Amino acid sequence: MNDRFLLGPLALISVMLAGCSAPQVVTPTLVLPVPMQVSYESELGIARLGQLLNSPQLTPEQRAELFFQRGVVFDRVGLRAMARLDFNRALRERPDFADAYNLNGVYLTQNQEFDEAYEAFDSALELAPDYAYANLNRGIALYYGGRPGLAARDLKTFLDEDPSDPYRLLWWYLALEQSDPEQARDRLIAHQQQFGTDEWAWDIVNVYLGKVTDEQLLNRIAEESADNQELAERLCEAYFYLAKQAQRNEQPEQAAVYFKLALATNIYDFVEHRYSLLELDLLGEQARLKR
Repeated sequence: MNDRFLLGPLALISVMLAGCSAPQVVTPTLVLPVPMQVSYESELGIARLGQLLNSPQLTPEQRAELFFQRGVVFDRVGLRAMARLDFNRALRERPDFADAYNLNGVYLTQNQEFDEAYEAFDSALELAPDYAYANLNRGIALYYGGRPGLAARDLKTFLDEDPSDPYRLLWWYLALEQSDPEQARDRLIAHQQQFGTDEWAWDIVNVYLGKVTDEQLLNRIAEESADNQELAERLCEAYFYLAKQAQRNEQPEQAAVYFKLALATNIYDFVEHRYSLLELDLLGEQARLKR
């Protein structure tokens, strides 16, 4: 075992919910990274950008760019309130800043402020019609906002930019499945047959198709990751999509375990980390409604 990794086995035998008759949750052998820590470079970058912002000679465009760059670093280290503040400052300095609208929309989505999020992504796309990631993020907002048809349209646009990307395929599939599960599975199979490769991330798609087990996917990640950072990044992605698969299989307790494991990687700026917390909030709301 490489001492840079903290690998399983970690057997999570059960998660007890309210009531003595709560079902057990049995997980496969799990793989865990050392949670990522804030780097010296990120801390130094925040300090340097703060110094530059104190310069009285900056133009509004320069100030907007510096606020945006500092917001990105804040976002990377998990200081989301500070990041959102800087993105809003960037927009005050430069109201036509598409990148700032896009990331501001992501935060609005995480806070379930969907109408405001749609407006932010619409603004980004009006300013930059070819801004592919604004299509992704608006699609995700529409997905969580309960508008799967519109979400699937945006996410298909994003997929068409790079049809060989399994993550783009998975998001499109998740949205399409909400309105037409049979068509979604047929499209997933056809797309995998046309574009699938031996890249490890395609094994996530293969989990959804029943060709690979959760444990096989996690073992492959453990064996092929070059270092702890790559391990953490891959596990952040894998655990999120395994959680979504557990939801599809009506296993909310198992899904909650996987979402928490995705969060535990501390890969704050990954889409999968961002929405794991939102997913846990939604699971909590569903559990409260059932009581």
